Parts: sequence; structure tokens; C-alpha cells
Amino acid sequence: MNAGPSPATGAAAVPERRPALSPSRTLATTARVLRQLRHDPRSIALMLLVPCLMLLLLRYVFDGSPQTFDAIGASLLGIFPLITMFLITSIATLRERTSGTLERLLSMPLGKADLIAGYALAFGLLAIVQSVLATGLSVWFLGLDVAGSAWLLLVVALLDALLGTALGLFVSAFAASEFQAVQFMPAVIFPQLLLCGLFAPRDTMQPVLEGLSNVLPMSYAVDGMNEVLRHAEVTADFARDVFVVSVCALLVLSLGAATLRRRTA
Repeated sequence: MNAGPSPATGAAAVPERRPALSPSRTLATTARVLRQLRHDPRSIALMLLVPCLMLLLLRYVFDGSPQTFDAIGASLLGIFPLITMFLITSIATLRERTSGTLERLLSMPLGKADLIAGYALAFGLLAIVQSVLATGLSVWFLGLDVAGSAWLLLVVALLDALLGTALGLFVSAFAASEFQAVQFMPAVIFPQLLLCGLFAPRDTMQPVLEGLSNVLPMSYAVDGMNEVLRHAEVTADFARDVFVVSVCALLVLSLGAATLRRRTA
């Protein structure tokens, strides 16, 4: 009769299981990313100041037609944070991979979910600051006229920035260099920009394009901003738009964790 494995052998044969997501490891990753960003003032300026500068420029481009600024300002308040967070997050994550930092981190007791959640939390904190600055500038300084609460604008702007962060984390897995990460922008961002309803109402597009716009998250980001622009109360459409953008951000973050690799081929 074969003797069963000794307790020591059996213990060695079973790998230690780590929790799928550890708050302590996630927060440690968040702190490390924030420390790195503190020494990168250009990236901070791109995230925090560029959306504000673009809104300021837009306001005075339409200085003689404030109604035009009111019509598109709310939409761009959601689009600009999404684009800037996408760029910064994809480049920063790819830099970690190409420099070998990601390889070293994943060889430690750090799961993919911890890494993705830590990045999302770090950039999410910056997204809060970015959204507060852009929303405050638009409503209280540039005079953006909205029927609803400015806080609702802030909620949608923040969700849009988080969506941009999630998309940046996701596409960084498929780029081999920072230049390639930037090249993903025309493929990921521009189609959404053209089909989100900013340039033409979505219900006036060709049926195929309208159907495609209905599955793109930026369309709901713009719709949510426009709901705040037109309605003083929280509407069912606004709740739907917020829900869709939130679910898309969580889904893309999950895909980012699933596709995270140690090395870039």
C-alpha cells in the first residue's frame, strides 16, 4: 500500500493561494504610482491643466455666440477628461512594462488585479481633481449655462475620466512602445468622438452608424452631459447613461487585468 504524502510534502505540493484583490497591495501600488507622477510635472499638467485650457479656448472661440458654447461645452467637458486620461494612463503603464518594472512587480506577491486596481485608484484620484477643476471652470468662471446641478456634471466628468483610465490600461497591453500607445488613439477614441453625437444627432445618422454609436461608451457620456444641460431634475435617461458608463469602465478594467502581461513582445 502506498503511503499518503506527508503533511510537509502535501503542503509543498499545494501552492499558496493569494486573495484575488488585496487592499494593502492595491494601496501600496497606488502610493507608488502617485510618487512617480509627483516627479513627472508634464504628465500632471497634461492631466489637470490641458482640459481646462481647451475649455477656456473654446469659450473664447465662441465669444460672440455663447449659445454655441452652452450647446457643446457640456459634451466636451466629458470628452476632454476621457481623452487625456486615456493618453496618460496608456503611456505610463507601457513605460512600466518596457522598463522592466512590471516584470519585477509581478514576480513579487502582487496579483494582476492588485496592479490594475492600484493604477485605477491612483489615476482615479487625479481624475477627481481634473473633473473638479474643469467643471468649476466651466460653470462658475466661463458661465456654462446648465439646467441641472453642477454636481451632476462633475459625476459624469469623473466617470468619463475613469473610463479613459480604464481604456488606457487596456490598450497598453497591446502596444510595444509609447509611440504605438499613442497610435491606438485614432482606433479607440476617434470613432467614438465622431459617433458620439457631438457633430450630428445620433438619430440622424445612417442606421449602421447609429447602431454602432449605441454600443460605444462615449455616446452615453455625451448623452449624460446633455441631460444635465437640458433638465433640472435627474431623469431616467441620465441614470441609464451613468450606469452604462460605469459598467463599461468596470468591464474594461477587468479586461485590462485579464490581458496584463509581464513583457511586451
